[in-house]
Amino acid sequence: MKQIILTILIAFAWVLPAKAIELGVPFDNIDGGELRISQWAGQPVLVVNTASRCGYTNQYAQLQSLYDRYRDQGLVVLAVPSNDFRQELATEAEVKEFCEVQFGLDIPMTGITSVKGKDAHPFYRSLRSEVGFTPRWNFNKVLIAPDGQVAKTFGAKTKPLSRSITSEIENLLAGS
Repeated sequence: MKQIILTILIAFAWVLPAKAIELGVPFDNIDGGELRISQWAGQPVLVVNTASRCGYTNQYAQLQSLYDRYRDQGLVVLAVPSNDFRQELATEAEVKEFCEVQFGLDIPMTGITSVKGKDAHPFYRSLRSEVGFTPRWNFNKVLIAPDGQVAKTFGAKTKPLSRSITSEIENLLAGS
């Protein structure tokens, strides 16, 4: 009897939905309009909370290089400027100009968005509640798999072109 119950429980676990990360709630697009992570369904998306006055701001150059390297294969890199750690410029226009002039950024970018606490965007609230992830600083990275699940999270110190990130992206792009 125990074997039958165990078999049923294991089978049932496979049909339970995975933890749902909120991908459909819009972010303001820094260029106007809206962006939704769900618009890139079927593609890996690296979501990075950013800030223009942070010691890690030079990671913008690697984010652009990462995007350039893998975009034709389907990778999206989404920058989410945030002032939660008090290191972002005052306006979205200033952020956009800074990123374009200093780094030649053409990756998708949201407007200035809260990523932690009670005012966090629903995507970040769902990351906290479903997988226990909250950005602890600027340039934390969340890799969303093509199926919409969180593949992996990375801290601020993990550089965008590090092997730990590129190998995860390559695995997702290869369908593994």
